[in-house]
Amino acid sequence: MKLIIAIIQPSRLEAVKTALADVEVFRLTVMDVQGFGRQRGHSEVYRGHEFTVNLVRKVQLMIAVNDNFLQPTIDAIIQGGRTGAAGEVGDGKIFVLPLEDCIRIRTGERGGEAI
Repeated sequence: MKLIIAIIQPSRLEAVKTALADVEVFRLTVMDVQGFGRQRGHSEVYRGHEFTVNLVRKVQLMIAVNDNFLQPTIDAIIQGGRTGAAGEVGDGKIFVLPLEDCIRIRTGERGGEAI
């Protein structure tokens, strides 16, 4: 089992959800997050005053998958999350972590069956 953490642009969330549904991945957790990478924020003008926004709004997805769903899930996130044909700086990142155990609270099932 693996835990996939993906950081994507908020505008790409619906495209990623559609791509995940196409590969039969329907369970995910979505969180609004802020951070910065290469972009290092940007400048905005509000009521005539320019200020620097250091943190950029993003969406974080957490998806637990069995090993046979790992690569299709990653491919779907890349397909839905990439802007343009070649992608752009700020499209996001995907992290894959080992998932030691998963327990369904309702039934007590464990492991891959609980996902």
